[in-house]
Amino acid sequence: QVQLAESGGRSVQAGGSLRLSCSLSGRKFDDYAVAWFRQAPGQDRTFLAHISWSGGATYYGDFVRGRFTISRDDAKSTAFLQMNSLKPDDTAVYYCAADSWRDYRGAYNSADEYRYWGRGTQVTVSS
Repeated sequence: QVQLAESGGRSVQAGGSLRLSCSLSGRKFDDYAVAWFRQAPGQDRTFLAHISWSGGATYYGDFVRGRFTISRDDAKSTAFLQMNSLKPDDTAVYYCAADSWRDYRGAYNSADEYRYWGRGTQVTVSS
């Protein structure tokens, strides 16, 4: 069974940077595409970024392109989300999600695409 665990969330000042990590266990990491979503109180879960199982393709939500970068280290079974120029509006719980290449349907920005989810890590950006 696949398990995902996020880490790296904390409180930071506006303009600062954070790197979130998502560790996958239970299956072979490079069989899985990984995505990041976030959810602020009272809002829907929002797509941030996706990286393919090979690492050869990445996609971003419009409002984070240029500020956030997704990457993966297959040797560590871990994906990362580097977040720069953080704003108070970035305050949310950040989730990673994974989907195997066998199940992938191409809807990289849809939460319904991903079978496995972590429990989330809180990011708070203060002005």
